[in-house]
Amino acid sequence: MAVAGLAALSGCSVNKAQTVVPAAADTAVLGAPQADARRRAKIRLELAAEYFQAGRMNVAMDEVGQSLAADPNYADAYGLLGLILLQNRDYEKADVALRKAMGLSPQDGNLIHNYAWMLCQQRHFAEADQWFDKAMAQPGYTERSKTLLAKGLCHQQAGHLDQAQKVLLTAYEMDLNNPAIAYNLANVTWLAGDARKAQFYIRRLNRTRGMNAESLWLGIKIERALRDDVAMRQLVSQLRERYPDSRQWLAYERGAFDE
Repeated sequence: MAVAGLAALSGCSVNKAQTVVPAAADTAVLGAPQADARRRAKIRLELAAEYFQAGRMNVAMDEVGQSLAADPNYADAYGLLGLILLQNRDYEKADVALRKAMGLSPQDGNLIHNYAWMLCQQRHFAEADQWFDKAMAQPGYTERSKTLLAKGLCHQQAGHLDQAQKVLLTAYEMDLNNPAIAYNLANVTWLAGDARKAQFYIRRLNRTRGMNAESLWLGIKIERALRDDVAMRQLVSQLRERYPDSRQWLAYERGAFDE
């Protein structure tokens, strides 16, 4: 889930709930012609978001272009454009698109979060940390646990394991049922050398629906280090039965516990 978490975070703020505004509200704020253009832009953007989530970046890019052709001042469209460019590792153009989005909607915490995540991917860790804090400071921003997860992962990438643990623990306390947060907290705690505490977090996760091949594999490594053979065999059995074709099961068969 470390990898899965990163993928999710890079595509985080694209959803229909954020882009759908009642037609009456559009008309009142923008006027009838602009409201009509915005509605057409939203339809295109919703299609673009679906293609983005499906991994069809070229089609998503075309749909974003259609959205911006309908409404050149649509912040959400520039935001999604930035995410597509980020996914393609075109950081220079992603920076331009996300800055344009933030210029049009300067208090949108999701846009700020995505800009911070882009900085993290370029290993500008200190600057990213400041932007994550800025995202969480925006009035009405409701996805603080997501931003704390990203902030913690950035600290981990920077090698600041103690700080990563603190941030991820705060995220965990805020959102106990988020499997990505639980996994990454267990993982960074394990990497920091506290196997017993990591065992607590990963055991709790592996008893929920959030369990997957990656969390089972981390649990196996932790139970092996703590010499709990019974718990380890139970996890091995689940990994074999549920995910026999996974890279984690292949790693177990090779005995690659340190990969």
